[in-house]
Order: sequence, then structure tokens, then C-alpha cells
Amino acid sequence: MKPSLAVVLSSFLSLALVLPTQAAEPEASALFQSGEEADLASFLWHKRPIVVFADSPEDPRFKEQMARLTSEADALLERDVVVLTDTRPKPASALRKELRPRGFMLVLLGKDGGVKLRKPHPWTVRELSRSIDKFQDRLQEVEDRRGD
Repeated sequence: MKPSLAVVLSSFLSLALVLPTQAAEPEASALFQSGEEADLASFLWHKRPIVVFADSPEDPRFKEQMARLTSEADALLERDVVVLTDTRPKPASALRKELRPRGFMLVLLGKDGGVKLRKPHPWTVRELSRSIDKFQDRLQEVEDRRGD
């Protein structure tokens, strides 16, 4: 009986290890979206878009930026961020027409739809988080959570 107990326990442990990662994947996948057909108006007052532009998905700055954003996705999710990417300059997407990037560009927008930050080089999640945490609406969100 002991060997069968070990089999049962090991199957439960393996199931417990698989389930949390499967539950976390939809959140992480919701964080990253293609910006080529995105409508910024759909994020108003719900999300803070970070738009990452590059002329090619092979741009080293684009790869570095995406690696940085992916490695600390939890901090971005906590701040209601959605990451939009656009790596095809032709034909110009609605995001490209509105934000007018030149080569690589990182744009942070607020929940109000306004451009809060434009950078021509990759930023860390820590730098982005510090900028977001200074927004008035973010300060209010933190205060509301403390009050609950």
C-alpha cells in the first residue's frame, strides 16, 4: 500500500505545481497585445497602455525592452498596464499615425489617454513603475486600497 500512496501523493503534488502556472498564464497573456489593430480609446480609464514601437521585431532595443517587461510582468499587472507592440512600420497602424514613432520608441500613456512619457531607448520596469506611481490617479488607487 505504501507505493500506491506515494504515487497518489506525487500526482497531487505535480497537479498542484501545474495549476498555479496555468492560472497565471491568462493574466500574463492579457498584459501583452498586438498594437497593430489596437484602439487606445478602449483602454480609457481602465488600463495604462505602454506602447513599444520598432521597425522590426529583430531590433535589439525592442528585444531588450520586451525581455525587461516580461521578466517583471507582475509589477505591471499591479499597475493596470497593458503592453501594446507594433513592429511593422508599413502600412502605418492607427497607433503609429497617432503617436508618430521614429524607429524604436517606448510610450507610456495614462488612464486618461494622455502621453505621459516617450523614450527612444529601453526602460526597466522599475523606472516605469516609479513614473506610474507618481501619477495622481495611481496615488488615489493606492489610497483607496489602503482604506478597504
